[in-house]
Amino acid sequence: MTAWLLVAPVLLPVLVAALSFALSGSRITQQVLGVSVLTLTLTDAVVLLVLAQRDGPQAASMGGWPAPLGIALVADRLSALLLTVSLAVALAVLVFAIGQGNADFGESSPVAFHPAYLLLTAGVGMAFLAGDLFNLFVAFEMMLTASYVLLSLGVGSGRVRAGMTYTITSLTSSLLFLTAIALCYAATGTVNMADLSLRMTQAPDGVAAMLSVLLLVVFGIKAAMVPLHFWLPDSYPTAPAPITAIFAALLTKVGVYAMVRTQTLIFPRDDVWLLLTIIAVLTLLIGVLGAIAQDDLNRLLSFVLVSHIGFMLFGLALFDEAGLTGTVLYTAHHIVVQAGLFLVSGIVVRLSGTASLASLTHRAPPPPVVAGLFMLPALALAGIPPTSGFVAKFVLLQAGGERSGWPVTMLIAAALVTSLLTLYAMTRVWRAVFSAGPDRPAPRREAGNVLMLAATVGIVGLGVAIAVGAGLLGGISEAASRNLMDPESYREAVLGGGAG
Repeated sequence: MTAWLLVAPVLLPVLVAALSFALSGSRITQQVLGVSVLTLTLTDAVVLLVLAQRDGPQAASMGGWPAPLGIALVADRLSALLLTVSLAVALAVLVFAIGQGNADFGESSPVAFHPAYLLLTAGVGMAFLAGDLFNLFVAFEMMLTASYVLLSLGVGSGRVRAGMTYTITSLTSSLLFLTAIALCYAATGTVNMADLSLRMTQAPDGVAAMLSVLLLVVFGIKAAMVPLHFWLPDSYPTAPAPITAIFAALLTKVGVYAMVRTQTLIFPRDDVWLLLTIIAVLTLLIGVLGAIAQDDLNRLLSFVLVSHIGFMLFGLALFDEAGLTGTVLYTAHHIVVQAGLFLVSGIVVRLSGTASLASLTHRAPPPPVVAGLFMLPALALAGIPPTSGFVAKFVLLQAGGERSGWPVTMLIAAALVTSLLTLYAMTRVWRAVFSAGPDRPAPRREAGNVLMLAATVGIVGLGVAIAVGAGLLGGISEAASRNLMDPESYREAVLGGGAG
């Protein structure tokens, strides 16, 4: 039963993607299939989360080959939590895309969109559940293939150029990842992460340090951490709103997850990681400074996305239970909030016909319901109490306050400055898009397509639920971070009697 639960988030979307492509002549059939399979996989993810929280990590070896030889799928508290949140957001974004129709995709969308979207969710599921580096690589390649198709949908040289930038950067990361996998195997004789966590302790310190930094670079490109972020603001804003939302919500967070998983499991540390502390500070400040310099709404949100990856690196850099609790909380919160903001941006652009803040100041403001849908995630992103962003930032700052030294002080200061500048950036958007004025037309009365609005309400509501249920989510995050710092239960689930 456990094996079926673990394989379902990967196998079901792949099979339905093939069926959806075969039935591409019926757009309604594709839509029903997509929504149905994501609802089913979301239910499966919730069951995995309950089992992981109650009984510990759930693991299965595919094809009858035991670990570390076979393909291992593992769901612990961290992976099950992020899988659940990700699939909930993926389902809502799909509903938004159905409501949006072909407006931003071009005539190719009925054939290509739904199969590619399901393959993307399968890749995300596999990345969260993969128990070895090679299948993590396969998951990234699934996401790359699907995301290039999604990014290139529709007409226009801008989308093709953005797709090429994204693809070339991702292929470079893939080559580095393959190199890292080969070097890990050469040094230890295995690519199973649970087994690597045992064998890497026997490798020379210089080899382990080199592999740790190489994997940090690989996943840093995926996560868009500074200075490896250059591709994201040029790639995301050109895509249709639901594509930008799902990319911003999930793809960078898969990179963060892979970073957290490999660094804590394979390359554990006992003290603050100075290199990652400096990177986190640069990511926080450069990203938010880039955001306040933008006039395009989607580029502004893209730079804010880059900046807030720094908060997730904050907790990992501390390398203790409190810091990792903050990272897990912030990652779950950010998946929801960033998707919500990009969907609101999609509604704004659809109603106004432009993403330029300068032009939006002269257009009729969106109706109050859209303004409310922007305000809630914007306040959460800035960390205003009692939002989910405030809870996650408070945990991170509290964890930083328990550590001493100038690197942590610098990190706390950068986090506070970034929060203030994020609030300023969100205020700029509010004034340009939503504020009324004597020289502006009256606010619109209609908010656009009902499905688009309902999907956005669902995601924003999920963000509110995270804030309301902060105690429950905090407990899961704390247990997940405890497992990350002491991965014996993870190794036992994967390797069985071979653990230790």
